[in-house]
Amino acid sequence: MQKAAVFVVPGNLDSRTGGYIYDRHIVDGLRAMGWSVDVQSLDETFPRPTASAIAHAEKVFATLPAGTVAVVDSLAVGAIPEILEQHRSRLRIVALMHLPLAADIGIEEEAATQFAIAERRALGAASLVIVTGRATLAMIAGYDVPPVRVVVVEPGTEPAPVARGSGTSRIELLSVGTLNPGKGHEELLNALTAVPARDWHLTCAGSLNRHPPTVTRIRALIREQRLDDHVSLVGELSADELEECYDRADVFVLATLRETYGMAVAEALAHGLPVVSTSTGAIPDLVGTDAGMLASPGDVQGLTIALTRVIGDADLRARLTEGARRVRPTLPRWDQQVAKVAIALESMPRG
Repeated sequence: MQKAAVFVVPGNLDSRTGGYIYDRHIVDGLRAMGWSVDVQSLDETFPRPTASAIAHAEKVFATLPAGTVAVVDSLAVGAIPEILEQHRSRLRIVALMHLPLAADIGIEEEAATQFAIAERRALGAASLVIVTGRATLAMIAGYDVPPVRVVVVEPGTEPAPVARGSGTSRIELLSVGTLNPGKGHEELLNALTAVPARDWHLTCAGSLNRHPPTVTRIRALIREQRLDDHVSLVGELSADELEECYDRADVFVLATLRETYGMAVAEALAHGLPVVSTSTGAIPDLVGTDAGMLASPGDVQGLTIALTRVIGDADLRARLTEGARRVRPTLPRWDQQVAKVAIALESMPRG
């Protein structure tokens, strides 16, 4: 019997955010293993769907044949608990949890409470819960999901060439992530403003459309601190364009406030880049003590100290670069992680 699954994902699977990249790698990887994998796209208004988006989601689930393995992305899970509960006995529902909606940075307290209630119901209807980072386990601890129904499958990393660097006296910094409240761009710019040296340039690659208020604040901060010549907001890039950014970077920086894993950090290490980031998710494990310097999330002073040292000390940068290159071969590959998902889907509990 052919192994089969349906992935239910809001919006466009080709979007270049961590969650979508993860989903796409799993879909493509399962197909490469001989699985039949269909993708059903829900409306892009999730996780706060319109009435028509809910109606469309109801139709999608109603038309899935009985016994279908339905892998539902976390952007939808907490928005449609009633639908998942309705079909829990007919379908084999898998909740694919990146960052729980209730744990999102910047969310209003009332909305977080409502999402937590909805996610608890939704995960109760799932036969299996796949979390993409060990940090997520603590985030869903209050949802009372039996441990036997939870499996951790962290992201993989694509093999990448070693970055050649800028080759100039100006240190080229690269940050990759959607400009939203959780990625810490404001904290990063405030920290860089306090760095004594000015021989640096920062490229911020990531969508400028997903959270306009954050982008407005970032642009205002750049103007106020007179950083126009030091900071470039280049938006969402193609894979080839992003590869060019990695290749000419000297240091990767990410002031993220919360991660379940840290895919962008892993990608930077795959390019042999030293890292300045924060101690959240799996980032401390990825970076270790030799490949970068970390500050606590939200600690602008600690971030300033790390950036000052890395930007101003060529010998330190060289040592951290060597450490990053030692990390490269230890990063998990996507084929390994896809195999873990396949095993989890094949062996998941029923009912």
